[in-house]
Amino acid sequence: MQWQENLQNEAGLEALLAEPSEKLIVDMAQIKGSIMVLGAGGKMGPSLCRLIRNADKAAGISRDIFAVSRFSDPKAASMLKETGVHVIPCDLLDPHGLASLPDANHIIYMAGRKFGTGEDAPMTWAMNAAVPSFVSQRFAGANMVVFSSGNIYPPVRLAEGVGGCTEETPAGPLGEYAMSCLARERIFAYAAMAKGLKVLLFRLNYAVDLRYGVLFDIAEKVKNGRPVSLSVPYFNCIWQGDANEAAVRSLLHTSSPARILNVTGPETVSVRTAAERFGEFFGITPIFCDEPGETALLNNAGQAMKLFGYPRFSIDELIEMQAAWILNGGKGLGKPTHFEVRDGVY
Repeated sequence: MQWQENLQNEAGLEALLAEPSEKLIVDMAQIKGSIMVLGAGGKMGPSLCRLIRNADKAAGISRDIFAVSRFSDPKAASMLKETGVHVIPCDLLDPHGLASLPDANHIIYMAGRKFGTGEDAPMTWAMNAAVPSFVSQRFAGANMVVFSSGNIYPPVRLAEGVGGCTEETPAGPLGEYAMSCLARERIFAYAAMAKGLKVLLFRLNYAVDLRYGVLFDIAEKVKNGRPVSLSVPYFNCIWQGDANEAAVRSLLHTSSPARILNVTGPETVSVRTAAERFGEFFGITPIFCDEPGETALLNNAGQAMKLFGYPRFSIDELIEMQAAWILNGGKGLGKPTHFEVRDGVY
């Protein structure tokens, strides 16, 4: 399927996000039993659930797929029901709700909180540190991929980064959000060590789906004549469909003790260069602000690429896709990434 055909409307974009590769279809036969996605109502969860369903269908597999979330967006729940996914509204902070969930062979854990941490840090710590403890006890026998963040690493200078932080780089979280993400990892790692839970810690940055993400943030500012900050001069990103596919395939690579896997695109992207490229598509000269910073959060995803191959879309294609989406009148989700934040306060 050519991406140009899919960027006319949201239905086409959703179809592209949930289109499985042949490699995923082959892997589904090795992933035996039910799959539960916890935190399925967020930006990535609905398309991940549909991706699993589509891959199973292509592989001729029938299984239970459970999508668990508070589902503040009824549209997401309705779309999942239409595809045959079992939708279960549940607040994971509610012990009774968590206890009532069905058992599952595999868990993809996406629950978490980022934005608003500066105003309500206790809620962020509850979601990112307390809930993992509850979940690791409730699903002690499951195979688990746990979404984490590249924010747990320290910022690096580009010259020193050599492609960014690797899985061996010591954690150096900046700010309470990043600290709480590391706490989530530590809780699941403890469960893997003490209870034999099979875990893969999925350190992702940054997923883009054309309606949100660092590319959307930069492109929208260029298109609207607003200044683009250079305070964080570089970034990594990956197509959300590729990130979700890597998460599902990671179910075959969990371990006890927990395994760590960085997931992002192969390119280190210059904010200035990306903005100038968008300017070429839009016929606009970008405006920049702030002195270029010396460091950025950069990850090396070489291990993921050894396991899964390179992402489907390169950064050049993603920039072209993002520009096309905006030029076609595509809307955003109104959820800026704040990728330019340097103090870790979100």
